[in-house]
Order: sequence, then structure tokens, then C-alpha cells
Amino acid sequence: MQLQDRPSKSQSPLETAIAASQNYLLSLQTQEGYWWALLESNVTITAEAVLLHKIWGTDRIRPMDKVETYLRNQQRESGGWELYYGDGGDLSTSVEAYMALKLLGVSTEDPAMVKARRFILSKGGVTKTRIFTKMHLALIGCYDWRGLPSIPPWIMLLPTEISPFTIYEMSSWARGSTVPLLIVFDQKPVWLVQPAITLDELYVEGVTRAKFELPTQGDWTDVFVWADQAFKVAEELNLVPFRREGLKAAEQWILERQEATGDWGGIIPAMLNSLLALKALNYAASDPIVVRGLAAVDRFAVETAEEYWVQPCVSPVWDTALVMRSLVDSGLEADHPALQKGAQWLLDKQILDYGDWMVKNRKGMPGGWAFEFENRFYPDVDDTAVVVMALLQVRMQDEAVKQQAVKRAVDWIATMQCKPGGWAAFDLDNDQDWLNLVPYGDLKAMIDPNTADVTARVLEMMGNLQAQMPGIALQTVLNEPQIQRGLDYLIQEQEPEGCWYGRWGVNYIYGTAGVLAALATIAPTRYRSAMTRGAQWLVGCQNADGGWGETCESYKDRRLMGQGDSTASQTAWAVIGLLAAGEATQNFATEAIERGVQYLLTTQGSNGAWEEVWFTGTGFPQHFYLKYHLYYQHFPLTALGRYQAWQQKQALL
Repeated sequence: MQLQDRPSKSQSPLETAIAASQNYLLSLQTQEGYWWALLESNVTITAEAVLLHKIWGTDRIRPMDKVETYLRNQQRESGGWELYYGDGGDLSTSVEAYMALKLLGVSTEDPAMVKARRFILSKGGVTKTRIFTKMHLALIGCYDWRGLPSIPPWIMLLPTEISPFTIYEMSSWARGSTVPLLIVFDQKPVWLVQPAITLDELYVEGVTRAKFELPTQGDWTDVFVWADQAFKVAEELNLVPFRREGLKAAEQWILERQEATGDWGGIIPAMLNSLLALKALNYAASDPIVVRGLAAVDRFAVETAEEYWVQPCVSPVWDTALVMRSLVDSGLEADHPALQKGAQWLLDKQILDYGDWMVKNRKGMPGGWAFEFENRFYPDVDDTAVVVMALLQVRMQDEAVKQQAVKRAVDWIATMQCKPGGWAAFDLDNDQDWLNLVPYGDLKAMIDPNTADVTARVLEMMGNLQAQMPGIALQTVLNEPQIQRGLDYLIQEQEPEGCWYGRWGVNYIYGTAGVLAALATIAPTRYRSAMTRGAQWLVGCQNADGGWGETCESYKDRRLMGQGDSTASQTAWAVIGLLAAGEATQNFATEAIERGVQYLLTTQGSNGAWEEVWFTGTGFPQHFYLKYHLYYQHFPLTALGRYQAWQQKQALL
């Protein structure tokens, strides 16, 4: 790919840093035109993939020895494995890693296993783990199915028109993972694996004294436990109504939603669970559906000379759009060949099929983008808004085609606005919070309600569209009353401290920066007071080194909001937010911006890249975090580019 001119001695440190970052990112573009980097989570994804291959007997043709190396390398000094970098160790994560190592033939007397066992027992052992960990153990006889909730298959048959609950009231990720588990939880399989293992040594109370039952809370939510007991009695007496029909509907649903590439929902949990369901239904390993599914899991794997591990998801659409924005924001010409190539790749990825979203959204026409290479059923609002903004910044040879793609995308987003006024990621009004209280929902990720960060992205998109393509903006169905409802929602969501919660990035720094960018783009004067409060909060949590950082623990403890070691990505977010606040900051943020930029300049590597060990992406708050390996490349470039433009504007005043 064509690179920018090499830095010259006459360039300022800022110009040199921008050029180096641009060159680094341009060097990463693929021949097809997209950008894509690793997406890292905790080791449970890989551990569950090991279990899957052991169950199917397909482990011998995968480099399982490298998985062992990966798991050993990820173990921390405490003996446990972490949920995110720096947390010291998490119980459920550690139990699944221990299970995987034992499945790989590692002896219980191995020093790593001894340390792990000591950590696991100190945290309460198997009976204190999450539901999904227990489910994976039950599949190989290391936990009793009695301690897992029953999920009656007849929920597949509930009519969407009149039933207060259907599978479409679950978030898209919960739905894609739960429908196949309807089959697994009904069949309650215990599969023989080689080597056969037990995990009796991980029960603090001893496996013979363990209580395999759902815990009660001593409040009204115990009604779900009582209902589960009734479901179990019905199962034992073979009195589950419409059981066969429900299982058949679940099987059909799974088959219909498999991509031609073998993927389900673009996420590993849905893929692994679907393959477990097919195994429970006695599909053969040689069945084309299974073969394609296993191949899809393989494509999420990362193999190096020493290690083999599995990503939870892949993010080429997201990565490409954000990299393109950073390149334009930092001065790359709008018609640069790399940008045009990336834009064309994005246009080709627009989803023109109906997906699950249409069940609750009867007005919308397809036109969104998904996160992954292939995911027809689950486009999302966040990706779509960012892609639209990226396309707006690129000058194409055929502008008419681009404009119509943009219009179609914005029209789809318009129909996805939720009742409170905001936007969610994947679905419309997916907000029945009681689902997070059922025993099965212990990750508190059963729904997908509207959030401040996604709403901010939509409003920022509309502000950019109105500024760059006013004609197309007027043609879309996203109108002024809808925009005002979104703005009202954002103001209502502002925290007492002045910040905004970040659902999809860690955490209040992410949310606050996104909202400030949105307000500055679409209503810069009307909400000056709110913007000032947000900017003041960002300035107040700047670290002594000039950077910003926030720990994932802030999702559990609000006292930690905005606190943590400085990172390149979070510093960039803060700088972007403060720059966006503009006049609302009344110049009090200038010093903070300068210090933040200096932090980015001094931490940049000689190759134009930044390094970062912390997880700054969020899957499920408190339960699942992500490390996007491009976040700490393109966000700093965006910040430096916008800072340079801000400097130039200040010089003209």
C-alpha cells in the first residue's frame, strides 16, 4: 500500500508522529482493502474450544500442544487466570483453564496445576462458578446437571404477536447462544472424552457433599428457582408440553442461521453452542453443517510458532471504518487510494438481508453493517453509524452509489430508535431487565437496552451527515423530532459527576468522550452546560503523567470511575472528547489537552505504533472484557489529527 512521505527534519514532533502513525496503519491494510487486528479476551473461549474438539473427537487434527503453551503462558502468579489483564485471577475463568489443561493431559501434580488448584479452592471451588462454567463441566460428567437451570424447549413456540416473552426479548448474543442450549439442556448429555477426567479435587466441600442446586437469594427472585424446580419435575415425569415441537423448532432455527461460511452470529459462544446442540442431536462429525461450523471456529483461531488460541469474535468492519476515520482526521486526502479501496470494501459488506431485528422492527428496510466478515442476521447500529461516518469522509469515484448506501443505512437506523429515545446495539426495545434475574442469566447480559454511547454515535453520524451531505440528510427518514428525543435521552443519562456511562468501552471515559463528540457535532451551543460538566470531569481525572486510564473495576465500583493507569486508547478518547467540547470548555481544558497530546507523543514507538496491555473494550460489564489490538493505534491518530486541526484553527483566531 502507498505510504505517506517519510518525516523530514523540518517537521514538528506532532507532524512526525502523525506521519509515522499513518504509515504504520497504511502498512496494515490488506490487499482486499480492509483493516483487521486481533481481538483478545480471557482464556475461557479457548478452553471451551478445547472441550468442543474433545467432545467431537476433532482435537487430533488441531495443534492442541500449542493450546497448552498458551494456557500456561496466561496463568498468573496467583495461580489463576484473569478475566482481564491485571485483575489477578477469576474463579470461573481459572476452573475452565484447569479443565482444558487436564483434557490436554496435564497431570494434577504439575506445578502449574497445583498453583491453579490452590487458587480455585481459595475462591470457593466449582460450586461457586458461573452457570456457563458449570454447564461445560456437566458435558463431561464433572458437574451434575441437577445444579443447572432447566430451559423448557416450548419457549421456541411462543408467538411474537401476543406473548409477553419470546426468544426475541433476549439480546442477540444471548439468543444465538441460548437457542442451541435449549437442545443441550433438554438432552443433558454426558460425553466420554479422551482422556476421561474428573474435577473432584476442585470441590471445596468434596464432590460427595456438594449441593447441586440453584442458589436462592431470599427475595422475590426465588420465584425463578421455584419455577425451575417445577420444570425439573415435569422433565422427570416426561410431562414437558410441546417438548418435541420445541426441540424441532430450535434445530430449524439453528440451521437457518448458519452462514454459508459456517458461522453462527459472528461470535464464538453461539458457534460453540450450536455445534454442541448438533452433537446432542446425533449429527455426525462428517456432516457438512458440522464440518462448516468447525471450520468457522478454526478461522477465529490464532496460531503462532508457540501458541494456539481462539478469539471471541473478529472485527474487520469495525476496524476498517475506525482506521479510515483516523487517517482522514489526521490529514490523508479524501480520495487517497487506500481510503477508496477501504470504502469500496465496506460498501460491498452492507447487509441487504432481513435479520432477527425485523421481529420487533416491522418498519425498517435492511441497510446496516455487522461487526464481522459475515453476519447477515445481526447488523448493529454502532457499526453502521461508524461506517456511515467513514464513508462520508471518503471521496469516491461513484458518489451516487455511496450516497444511496448511506441513505439506506441511516433509514434503517431511524427505525431502530428505542422508546426512551436512545439506540441499542442490535435490537429495538430489547429491555426486559427481569431476564437478568433468572438463574440462567448470571452474566447480567440477557438484554440489549439503549445506551448513551451507541446513541451518541448515531447523533454524531447525523451531525456529520447534515454538515457533509445536507441533501441526503433531508432525504432520510431520521428526522428532527427523533434527533431531539435522542438528545433528551443523552442529557437524562448524564451522571451526577458530569460523565456518561460507557457500555461498549471502558468505561466513563469512553462514554463521556463519545457524548461530547456527538453534542459538539449536532448541538454545540444548546447543551453547553452539559458539555462543560463532562469536560470538567475528564480534566479532573487526568493522571499525573498527562494520560488517562480507567480500570474495568469501575463497572463494579463507581468510586473508580476515571481511575486507572494511563493507556493510549483511553488518553486518545479523553483528548477527542475535550477537543470536541470546544467553546464549552471555555479554554480551561487547554492545558489538559496539551498534556494528553504530549503523553501520546512520548509513548509512541519508533515504528509509529503504541503498545497497550490493558483491556479497554467491553463485552459484558463486570463479566467479559476485550482488548482490540487496533484501538491503541487508530484512536491516538484520530486524537493527534484533530488536535493538529484545532491548533491550526486557534492560530487563525
